[in-house]
Formats: sequence, C-alpha cells, structure tokens
Amino acid sequence: MHRLFAFVLVFALALPLLSGCAGRGASSAPAELSSAVTSTAGPEDVSFTDALGRSVTLTRWERVVSLYGSFAETWVLAGGTLVGVTDDAVEERGLALGDDVALMGSVKAPSLEQVLAQNPDFVILSADTEGQLALDDALTEAGVPHAYYRVDSFDDYLAMLRQFCDLTGRDDLYEQYGTAQQERILQIREAAAALDGPRPTVLLLRAYSTGVKAKGRDIFAGEMLAELGADNLVEQYQSLLDDLSLEAIIAADPDDILVVTMGADESKAAAYLAEHLESNPAWSGLSAVQNGRYRFLPKELFHYKPNARWAESYDYLARLLYPELETDRKQ
Repeated sequence: MHRLFAFVLVFALALPLLSGCAGRGASSAPAELSSAVTSTAGPEDVSFTDALGRSVTLTRWERVVSLYGSFAETWVLAGGTLVGVTDDAVEERGLALGDDVALMGSVKAPSLEQVLAQNPDFVILSADTEGQLALDDALTEAGVPHAYYRVDSFDDYLAMLRQFCDLTGRDDLYEQYGTAQQERILQIREAAAALDGPRPTVLLLRAYSTGVKAKGRDIFAGEMLAELGADNLVEQYQSLLDDLSLEAIIAADPDDILVVTMGADESKAAAYLAEHLESNPAWSGLSAVQNGRYRFLPKELFHYKPNARWAESYDYLARLLYPELETDRKQ
C-alpha cells in the first residue's frame, strides 16, 4: 500500500554550496519536500504544486504517461514504470521500455488521443513546451491527473527525483541517482574553487543547422560554467546575446569556446559554424582555436538533461576548463 503522505513540491532549493559562487548549484543538503499535510480527497491521496503553480492531487500512479523523454527517464530511475512515452524517450534517450509501452507522438505535438487511450493515472508534462501546455484543459476535462515540470539545473532534477522516489517508495534510488551525484558535484566544485590563478574566459555557443547563438545561464551548461568559476563572455558583453559579433569575440579573445549543438545531425550545426565563423581568417587567430580549446560538448551530457549523469557532466566540464584537475587525478 502506498505510504500515507502529502507534500508540496519545492523547486527553489538551498543556497549555493560555495561562498562567492552565484546562482543555483548542487545544494549542500538534499532537495526538500514540505511534510505539511494538506486537505486531500482520500486517505492515500498525494497533493503537490507543479511548475506552473497548479495544485495536483494523485490517488494512483501505476499507469503513468510521460510526454518528455528526460522526465520519463527520471521516473524510471525512481523505480517507476510507464505505459506511454513520446518518441524522444526511445530515439534520443535510448530507453528500453518494452513492447507494451505505447508511443504518444512527438514532444512538440503529443497525441491527446493516444494519451487518453492508455487510461493513465498520472501524466507527466513539460512546462516549456507549447504543445503540452495546450493539453491542460483537455486533460482536466477528462479527469486525468497531470503535472507540469521544468528542469533547468541539477537542483531541479534533484527535486523531481525526490518527488518521484517518494511516490515509488524508493529512497535507495534517490540516494543512488540523487545524493551520490550531489556529493560528487560538491567535490568537483570545491576542487575547481581551490585552484590558484585566473579563471578562464569562455564563449558558450549553441549551434544548429541554421544559426548559432551565444548563451549564458539560460541553459544548464551556462549555469554549470558559473558554478565552476568560469567567466562567461556574455556577462561582460551582453550584446553577444542578441548579436554574435565576430569583432567582439576577437576583441575579448576567450580562453575557451564551447559549443552545444541542437538537432539530430550535429554535422549540420558544425557546417553552419564552418561557413559563418570559421571561414573568417581572424577566427584561426583566436587563442582558443590556436590552443585547441575550441570544442564541441557531447550532446548526451550538455544538450539533453544528464539525469543519472549530472556528476559526469560537471566532471567533464571542469576538466576542460582546468586541465590541472586532470593532472592531479593521474598523480
């Protein structure tokens, strides 16, 4: 029988771990859920507030549909099972879900008909996808409990995992996929903070087949850069967010240029960069290019939500920014 509890999901978590490190980071204590009992419809109901501020009450969570592959993976990591997912759960996340798990269409255009056909107890949706926001009224009218989530940082992932593990009763999985990662991320951040010398300057780019943009803390790779003490150029040159000026890049001459690609074919994003940036003779004169520090970040760690691999993402980025960490590890 499910445990008797009710909680309010808290997305704003603890203060940053390291003094002087701004922004949200891996908190020094686990993500917390309120233990206050709320008024619910039945003795085993669970109530919480989702990312849109909606009050959600669940009575059962055995037939669960997730309309975002990353959230589907987190539910599975928490010990849950699924009856329906969007195609990205298989095509991008590579989840092995079995033949009995139905496909609900794409993330951007999930099929309401397919969702309702699964007779779900609970539907997990993305708060950042218009096609999923549009399902709210229809799911409400159909009496289907559903919640919207947003994961922009490790802390957000930790809060989601805590909630899911409370539902499944699997504290052991929260420790394995949550607190163990949290402890490792703390170690990585402390190691980076303890290094002497200037912090590296970084130009973070997000590239796709038809364009490229400079990014700051609006993507989780940018948040991680800040937590690791790097100096993102967009903090000094806010204009880069609107106009990726090669002249400004040349003037700043960053130590690192890091690229996160979007789309199924990374080669198309690389081709766009080659045509619009690398073809300029001045590009080859940049310190990052000359020193071999113009690099593409792996999509599975920096475009898709890392989930069980968050600590690996931090470790990978820290060793790029601070090669001496790699040297210390080998000694």
